[in-house]
Amino acid sequence: MTKLAEKIGSLLFCPDCGTLLDLPKDEQFEVKCEQCGHVEPASSYENIEIVTRSHPDAFPSALRQKGKTQTKVHDSEAALLKVTEKCPSCGHMEAYSKEMQLRSADEGSTILYTCVSCKHGWRVNN
Repeated sequence: MTKLAEKIGSLLFCPDCGTLLDLPKDEQFEVKCEQCGHVEPASSYENIEIVTRSHPDAFPSALRQKGKTQTKVHDSEAALLKVTEKCPSCGHMEAYSKEMQLRSADEGSTILYTCVSCKHGWRVNN
C-alpha cells in the first residue's frame, strides 16, 4: 500500500521523512521528495483550499493612515491631526497625530499619537 503525503492546511509533507514537498510544476504528474526520494502524485495537490487571514493592524501603512478620518487642530506652533485611532491605554477611538522623520532618510516616518481622552502617548513606525 502506497503512503500519501500528510496534509496540514495547504502544505503537503512527505509521509516517510516529513519534509515539505514542493508544488508540482506545469505538466508534472508527480513530485519527488528532495530528502528521501518518495514519489507523490500531483493529484494530491488537487482540491486544496488556501485561506489567509491577517489582522488589519498587522501591516500598518501610510495609505491606511490616509483612509482614517482626519481633522486639523492648530495647537501652538505644530499643527496636529485628530484621527480615528484606538488608544492602547483607555480604548478611546480618537487621538491627535503628528508625523516626524526620526529615523534615517531611507526608513519610513514615525507617527506620534496622543489620546484625546487620557493623553496617553504612543508611536508607530511606518
